[in-house]
Order: sequence, then C-alpha cells, then structure tokens
Amino acid sequence: MRDSAVIRWLEGELVWYPPGSSAPPRRLSDEAELEQLRTIVAARRAPLIYAAPGADVTLRELGFTAQEKRHIGKSLPFLLEDEFAADIDTLHFASRPLGKLRMGVAVCEHERMVEWQEALSGLPATNQWIPEPLLLPWQPGELCIVFEGADIVARHGLCSGFTVERALAGPVLEALAVDPAIASVIVYGEQQERDVELLPAALREKMQWRTGDFSAALMLAEEDRHALNLRQGAYGAKLPLDIWWRQWRVAAALFGLAFALQLAATYAEYSALKADNLVLRQQIETAYRTAVPQGAVVDPEKQLQRQLDTLRGGGSGAGFLSLMERIGRVIQSESGAQLASINFNDKTGDVRLNLVVPDFRAVESIRTRLGATGLSAEMENSNAQGSAVRARFRVSEK
Repeated sequence: MRDSAVIRWLEGELVWYPPGSSAPPRRLSDEAELEQLRTIVAARRAPLIYAAPGADVTLRELGFTAQEKRHIGKSLPFLLEDEFAADIDTLHFASRPLGKLRMGVAVCEHERMVEWQEALSGLPATNQWIPEPLLLPWQPGELCIVFEGADIVARHGLCSGFTVERALAGPVLEALAVDPAIASVIVYGEQQERDVELLPAALREKMQWRTGDFSAALMLAEEDRHALNLRQGAYGAKLPLDIWWRQWRVAAALFGLAFALQLAATYAEYSALKADNLVLRQQIETAYRTAVPQGAVVDPEKQLQRQLDTLRGGGSGAGFLSLMERIGRVIQSESGAQLASINFNDKTGDVRLNLVVPDFRAVESIRTRLGATGLSAEMENSNAQGSAVRARFRVSEK
C-alpha cells in the first residue's frame, strides 16, 4: 500500500499511515496531523483507505453452484445464516468475485457500519472500507501474521483473514497449522521470543521473522484494484449532488433565464409572423375573388395557375387551344382531309382525332407532318369507308 493513505483504529483511537512510510502511525486527535491528511487528500496525492477492524468483520471464501450463481446476490445471507448467532437482518454482507463459482464475503453488523460512519464523518471522505487483514501482504501458500500490542492480525487467503486477541489466538493458529496449503509463515513483530511462543510448532518450522508492525507490513502489500470493499448496498458511495448543486446553481439559474428569454422572443416572433401570414392570406383571397368570384378557395395560387395553363396551353401538358392550332394547320394543308370528331383529355393532355381523308397516303402524310411540328401522333386505327379512308389518331406533346 505504498501509494495509499490508511486510516485505522489503534488502541481505541483513530490513526493514519502516510503513503510510502513505515514510520509509526499518527494520531488523528492531533489537529496538525489531521490537517496534513486533509492536505494530502485534497491534492489527490494518494487514495484514502479505511481499514475496518478485523475483530468486527468475518471473512469467508464461498463456493457456489452454477444454479445458485443466478441469484447469489439475494441468497448470500441465507447461505451463511447458520454461521452466525445474530439475526441476518442485523448483518451487512459485502462480496467480490474470485472466479466463476467462487466469491469472497465480508460480514459485519449494521450497527458497526453506522458507528464507523459517524466516527469518520469529520475526516476526508473515503469510499474504500477494506477489512484490515486484507491490507496485509499475501502470496498463495503464505500465512502473514502481525503481532501488534494485545492483538494479532493475520491473512491466509485472497479474502481470508482475522483479527483476534493474543489470549484467544491459540485455537485459531492451531487450526491453521494443519492446513497443508500453508507453505510459509511471514511474521511481523517487535519481540520475537515472546511472539514466537504463541505459534504452534508446525507454523514455527515455516516461519520467516520480520521486525516491524502493521505499517511495515503495509509497505510490502500490493494494491488490489478489486479489493473486498464494505461500502456496498445501502452504504455505497453516493454522488455529491449537494456539492455539485452549490457549485453550479448560479450557472444553472443563468442558463434557465437565458432559455426563458429565448423562448419568449421566439414566441413573440412566431405570433408576429402568424399575424402577417393571416393578412397576406386575406389579401390573396381578395385578389383571387376579383378574378374568380365563385367557387371554393383552397390554394388560390395553384387554382389560378391551372386556369391560366388551360387557357394558354401551358403547364404540364399542351392546352387544348395550343394543340388545336397546330393540328388544324396540318389538316388544312392536306387536300381533301376533313375533321370528323375530336376529344381532349385535360388530365393526360392528349387529343384523339377522327379524320376522313381521300386515301391511305393522306393518312401517312398527316401523321408525318404532325411529328414535324413537335407532336407525337399515333394512329390507333384506319379503315376504308367507300371511296375515302377514316383514320383515328392520338396526338400529344413529345
């Protein structure tokens, strides 16, 4: 934990361990020490960790089946219910995954969590509450023990460890002595002869002694980005919405005022344009009525344009007058040709002609001349009628 500052209870008092230092812990009852801690945290020179007392936290490594995995979050308290004398409703459960079908679990009383919150309320905020045994250095196959005052702090797994009084350590250490997974024992203490006497013979044979206390052990511990954090569920870190609101409320008020002014200006402009549009429509309708007194007014501009196109042959197809002018010149130029009937389709813009001509040569001559004037002339049928020929054409713009 060389890069982190750690807060911890020691002899009933809160102390802190500066990052990168193996010096004795510093008491937070000292105002100068508290100010130094605040300075380090404010400068973001090191993350802050609260070492939850191991005597108040039970650590377990729990295996489960693939079927249990689906609901493990809700069923976890009931899987461990038989291990605790207290009602599970009074206990707080935190966990972290150790694999597909294994997890580390930390259990403590809600009452303790509330007490710690109150005790830490006057200190810089920390979002990591890690049980103190899990802050000790550890490698697979190792047992790490720290003798400190009247207590022993030990870690023997990724999420396994405990804090116990010296007087009660014997049975716990005896149970660990028969564990074949423990290949080496790392012991930190200040009085080797006295401390080693507490170890069972099986553990002494594997022991490596290191003079030092909890702070010396912290110096060798590796940072764990996925450490088992007690701040989960109802105790999880919350966003500082109140602080953000105090910082941004002036900007939010100015933005709201600017938005309201823009909305009012847009509405005023829309109202003015709407009134202008109503005046223009009334003027257009008045102008339309001067040309077309009767009939419904839907779109005056389009209605007038259609009538003009019909009268002068404009628009999408040839008007009747324009077509008849060009067709009439061709028929007059053909000797003996007579117009029997004519039909004009306003939608398609084409004309159907029935002509009586002297012979079939005259039929082909008329079709050719119509094409020469820019018209499409399609002969639909022709037949002899006495000494003349009757032909039917469909004529339209090319």
